Amino acid sequence: MSDEAKLREAMCWHAKSLFDRGLSGGTTGNISARTPDGGLLVSPTGSSFGRLDPARLSRFDAAGNLIDGDKPTKEMPLHTAFYDTRANVGAVVHLHSTHSVALSMLPGVDPDNFLPPLTPYGIMKLGKVKLLPFFLPGDDAMGAAVRALEGKHAAVMLANHGPVVSAGDLDAACNGIEEFEETARLAMMTRGMNPTALTPEDVQALVKKFNVEWDV
Repeated sequence: MSDEAKLREAMCWHAKSLFDRGLSGGTTGNISARTPDGGLLVSPTGSSFGRLDPARLSRFDAAGNLIDGDKPTKEMPLHTAFYDTRANVGAVVHLHSTHSVALSMLPGVDPDNFLPPLTPYGIMKLGKVKLLPFFLPGDDAMGAAVRALEGKHAAVMLANHGPVVSAGDLDAACNGIEEFEETARLAMMTRGMNPTALTPEDVQALVKKFNVEWDV
């Protein structure tokens, strides 16, 4: 099996895993990964994470031309913004996961540091998450907003819409977006209870030890 064939299978496996655990329902969410030749594989528009076909993934060449597969997700500007502005990005995942979206609708969240520091892992895997405003699905302005961040954030939250995580490879992107949702879930569960969060000193120790992108 070629490297690209393995990547196609891995994308569909990860997507189905996310779907089966309720992190991406219906035809929501999209996923992309860099191919060995510098192109992209992308989930098609209107597709379900639970039923992706490896042979029908949208295939782009290194110049950004669609060369094979079904029509890609309408969120392509969002994906390409991460690939174009962040070095060594190998995959991007976008979900409409429930707790993350719910948290984005509530007052009092910090748009420059969306996820509260409740555990080490959200910090280690995601860095500082930027909350972006609401955009219509597929709006090019979504990609423009990510580009305006100049590659300083590996993950963003689209208000009333869903989280987006970029990473060096497919496994890391999927692990990161799962940690994103789990942190948001903890935040929702403990909201109004005055939980004991990590201190600023704890956060800085994590940032230093794990070389986290933080002071952006």
